[in-house]
Amino acid sequence: MFDTNRQWTAKLPALTRLFPSARMICCVRNPAWVMDSLEALTRRNAFELSGIFSFEAGGTVYSRIEGLGSATGMLGYAFNALREAVYGEHADRLLLVRYETLSTNPLGTLAAIYAFIGEDLYAHDPGHIEPCYDMIEFDARLGTPGLHHVGSAVRAQPRTTVLPPDLFARYERDTFWNDPAQLPKHVQIV
Repeated sequence: MFDTNRQWTAKLPALTRLFPSARMICCVRNPAWVMDSLEALTRRNAFELSGIFSFEAGGTVYSRIEGLGSATGMLGYAFNALREAVYGEHADRLLLVRYETLSTNPLGTLAAIYAFIGEDLYAHDPGHIEPCYDMIEFDARLGTPGLHHVGSAVRAQPRTTVLPPDLFARYERDTFWNDPAQLPKHVQIV
């Protein structure tokens, strides 16, 4: 079973009891760039009231990022749940997939994922991705068109940040998975 709910990492102890052979694949990306992507999306939809921010018209880039990064925020909760799993007793069930690795070496990354779950590699074409139309309607109802947009190909797309430098710096240092001294040795990362 594959599911993208960000809460699963907080439920890893229960999942391993229910499904002893369960494995979890977690795509990780520098939180500063996640925040930046959400802010860029908010700016592209300047006349929409987004459910991400409780459909409130007020706010600044600082209040939006603070809300996203709070312990109950969209990013903060997911980040804390990931850390709970990485430093928990079932961390050997995890494969962390760096966004940068996936976007620059999609086929190599997929090979590592298939090896991790013990399956034969299935042929993929990272140059041709089919869109998931179900999410277009969800994003529109949320007041955040494009939130789940997936490009037509997997590739790195370097760009500059839209965040003020102090906000970007605040979250940029949270990439604990890039520091081998902070990552338990039994957590796999690609």
